[in-house]
Amino acid sequence: MSPKQNAMTYTDSYWSPLGRILLASNGTELTGLWFEGQKYFGSSLQNRYEQKNLPILKETKRWLDLYFCGSVPDFTPPLSMETTPFRKSVWELLRTIPYGQTCTYKEIALKLAAQRGLQQLSAQAVGNAVGHNAISLIIPCHRVIGADGNLTGYAGGIDKKIQLLTLEHADLSSFSLPKQKKKAQ
Repeated sequence: MSPKQNAMTYTDSYWSPLGRILLASNGTELTGLWFEGQKYFGSSLQNRYEQKNLPILKETKRWLDLYFCGSVPDFTPPLSMETTPFRKSVWELLRTIPYGQTCTYKEIALKLAAQRGLQQLSAQAVGNAVGHNAISLIIPCHRVIGADGNLTGYAGGIDKKIQLLTLEHADLSSFSLPKQKKKAQ
């Protein structure tokens, strides 16, 4: 058995204004942060995990408290991005998107292509990497929008994406908001 397979993961919950959030850690770094029920929920959890309130998880909760109070946290908990090299490079670029601002999948693809000395890179591949982000909010995938201005592609749901961008005072006036489905009467 490899050390990775034998490693213990620790979890705890955080109750946000947008619902329950599951936090995961390897004991010293944050390895996951998911809204309950989101797509790919718990995707990086190891087979063995236990609930425990560790210092790293307390620090992450402090970050979340600041964030949900409308403040820009002045620190980032230690992160461990347990993923493929490509996804990690995309997630690193996500971390550079300033609070309250947005970026398109295409812009990220162009930046990553330039870093790698390529002419272009697929915005769809970038979108896939963004969608598999295991550390939501702190790695701000909610700040990524479609090239046409559509608020698309958030694993936690478009409603949460809108609420997060609103919390950050992002200007949503130029975005195409998804049409609300009419309820049957």
